[in-house]
Amino acid sequence: MSLNGGRWLLFVALRGTPVAWPEHSFEQPDHLPTFTERTQALSALGFEPVPGAEWLWTEFSADPADPASPVRLLAYVRVRSREEATA
Repeated sequence: MSLNGGRWLLFVALRGTPVAWPEHSFEQPDHLPTFTERTQALSALGFEPVPGAEWLWTEFSADPADPASPVRLLAYVRVRSREEATA
């Protein structure tokens, strides 16, 4: 999940596949989605957090060579497909 153009974007990074990553854009500008909103968005995309997984947050510089550049915030959690969870 990342902040993109003033809106939070949640996406599921799929490894080893050429298909586009599933994504959900939250409609409320500059509103950090709650845990429940993030879980509902994942569910709508067909995924859920792995049991016991926690959301982790990291920040990084938009331009690593410029310490005054804007900070970017990235959140992530391990997920599994809901099909996998019910199998």
